[in-house]
Amino acid sequence: MHQKTKNRLPSFLQIQESTGLKMSRHEPSHQKPSGRLDNQAKLLLLVNAVFIAAGALSGTFVNVYLWKVKSQFAPIAWFTFAAHLAGALTFWLAGWYVKHLNKMNILRAGMAVSALFYLLVLLAGPKAVSYAVPLGLVQGMASGFFWLSFNVVYFEITNADNRDLFNGWAGLLASIGGMLAPWISGLLITRLPGNSGYSLIFGISLALFVVGVFISFFLKKRQSEGTYSWSFSFRCLREEPEWRWAAGALAGQGLREGVFGFVIGLLVYISTRSEMTLGNYWLTTSAVGLVSYFLIAKWFAPRYRKWGMLTGTVIMWGILFVFFWQVSFTTLLIFGIAVSIAYPLYSVPMLSTIFDLIGTNEESARNRVEYVVLREFALDVGRLVGILIFLLVTSLSVSSLTLNWLILCIGIGPLIAWACMTKLFRHVPATKKADNET
Repeated sequence: MHQKTKNRLPSFLQIQESTGLKMSRHEPSHQKPSGRLDNQAKLLLLVNAVFIAAGALSGTFVNVYLWKVKSQFAPIAWFTFAAHLAGALTFWLAGWYVKHLNKMNILRAGMAVSALFYLLVLLAGPKAVSYAVPLGLVQGMASGFFWLSFNVVYFEITNADNRDLFNGWAGLLASIGGMLAPWISGLLITRLPGNSGYSLIFGISLALFVVGVFISFFLKKRQSEGTYSWSFSFRCLREEPEWRWAAGALAGQGLREGVFGFVIGLLVYISTRSEMTLGNYWLTTSAVGLVSYFLIAKWFAPRYRKWGMLTGTVIMWGILFVFFWQVSFTTLLIFGIAVSIAYPLYSVPMLSTIFDLIGTNEESARNRVEYVVLREFALDVGRLVGILIFLLVTSLSVSSLTLNWLILCIGIGPLIAWACMTKLFRHVPATKKADNET
């Protein structure tokens, strides 16, 4: 499951073997026409791993920290809502800087503002719950800066040959981070008195983001080109049917992510009242996810995208019915293991296909910054809608039955995504064939 670490990876955690296709002439010309990763790609993976590890170390426990101060869903939901809203706006506004100036400065700004976020949490202490919305805005800004630049650079240094391989390694590293970091956090929180464990893990996250900034200086400055179009997303949705389907799929994905990203970890903590058990939960589910990604890296191929995604989607939604039996650590663990097995099948086809769509032709490759902004807009529309539905329903009732039905309904998002993606699975293979013939 580990949604905190999956929300914005470019794959986000996709694994496939190299397909053996020739590089498209529409991809940026500096890309290597092989299925291997060059040193810049490996360095970007390292930066990504540091960012993910720092977030995984503290991300889940920020919500628990807020819950322990005020045991209500609303402050945490509004914190998450503010983060996604700020993230979408940051993508849009920072797009101009990324396209016209130095995109690597935006990458570093993302890590620097993430460090600032944890510094503010440390300074606020237990009063952080009173500043949930402002803190959410800071976190959203940090994520927006980082993932905008990361996704653009990721597109530029990968191609149709090695994009799935890069995504696979990103998935494996994120799974390792999602496996170890929360477990370490839970151990420290339970072993240290009072809130000193929270202060320590927030401080470690801050330090890791500073390390990430240092590593980023070894990435080459990448040439920007073209003029940024502020209205591109709206024009694209009006004129390009493929991107209307892609946006619908991303919104469906976001519908689930926005709520599941915070509510599952909270339910584990509410059921057990133990940060250590929550850490063990992420350790177990992430370990299963790591094995799942490894197996998909070994055997998954582009021709399996349509039905592979459907299989993952059905498992992810069907397992939600276990909560109608009971909501306990056992059922949450069953849920987490099932999702960890199924999520790669769902995410591998979707994100690789969408990034392949960006490289469809020369013009779309030139507008890669705008397409990355459009992708984030679509995701965040789904996330914000999901959180608003959650806030509306829980303001009326917070009974177990209400939450179960709410989670089941919001969990249908991946089915919406699959229905939309079936329109694109027919498009992208044809494009790759054309690329191969050039």
